[in-house]
Amino acid sequence: MLDKLEQVEQRFEEINEKLCRPDVVSDMELYKKYMQEMKQLTPVVEKFREHKKALADAADARLMLEDSSLDADFKEMAAEELDAAKALIEQTQQELKVLLLPRDPNDDKNVIVEIRGGAGGDEASLFANSLYRMYSMYAQTMGWGSEILTANETEVGGFKEISFMISGEGAYSRFKFESGVHRVQRVPETESQGRIHTSTVTVAVLPEAEEVDVQINPADLQIDTFRSSGAGGQHINKTESAIRITHLPTGTVVECQDERSQHKNRDKAMRILRSRILEAERERQAGEIAGERRAQVGTGDRSERIRTYNYPQGRMTDHRIGLTLYKLEAILNGSLDELIDALITADTAEKLRAQE
Repeated sequence: MLDKLEQVEQRFEEINEKLCRPDVVSDMELYKKYMQEMKQLTPVVEKFREHKKALADAADARLMLEDSSLDADFKEMAAEELDAAKALIEQTQQELKVLLLPRDPNDDKNVIVEIRGGAGGDEASLFANSLYRMYSMYAQTMGWGSEILTANETEVGGFKEISFMISGEGAYSRFKFESGVHRVQRVPETESQGRIHTSTVTVAVLPEAEEVDVQINPADLQIDTFRSSGAGGQHINKTESAIRITHLPTGTVVECQDERSQHKNRDKAMRILRSRILEAERERQAGEIAGERRAQVGTGDRSERIRTYNYPQGRMTDHRIGLTLYKLEAILNGSLDELIDALITADTAEKLRAQE
């Protein structure tokens, strides 16, 4: 590990030197690339230097303890310094192991979240709306932007499905464990006998794919226009502004009819399409690496039941890590940090065990 850390520190110094050169400063793309790499290396290098200082402090303390000319008070002080340095060496060693874990290249990206009502009819569509609200409120607390890409509303105020983008640095790193089946247990307003109903909603989280991430041949696309349907006033059914894009090689179909502009609908549909194709490729690659799925909290499989929201008991249980929190209202109002931090910690522990 120390050899690898020395190489990281050397690379850090090289980039530092490059960032001072006029030819790099004048080239915005190159400068941005080096700054991004510097940002990723900085926490590792800072922790490594802290580790090296602790090693040096421990060595100095040992020399003092071996010095027969020092009195008892000095030796007692040296022993305390050695104990403190040893504790810091162990702590920084563990922290460096975490920092050196292979980094998810998508962590800094924006995310597209797709929510679909599952079993439960109107109740499922209403809970899909509740989850959309929960994620939107969390994004707001993080200072991130939220934009609906496409939505299919129901008459009762829910969503059959909704796709939206969360824009902000690190959005994917915080949302990526949300993929799967979310189960809700509550008494519907229409239930006269007070019986608890169970409904399900499926969530998919896709890192936003840039054009450079996914090359799509225009010849592989079938683009259809049609008239928007649903509530929307006089504009509806007068203009064929809605877009349906089919990616012929994969059979992936995306529809978008939220905007009055055909151009805007096409742009939104292409963003979703690129991200779905990238995610399908990522899942295929992960499936080929047997250990990859074992070293993660859950598989991200959309058929996997990951969480239960129980309204009568005011609790949320994440089944992957066995975490139960009795603060359902706060969670549904976007207070997700405790849950997300626990998932990240468990995922990191799994990956560390997989490396042993």
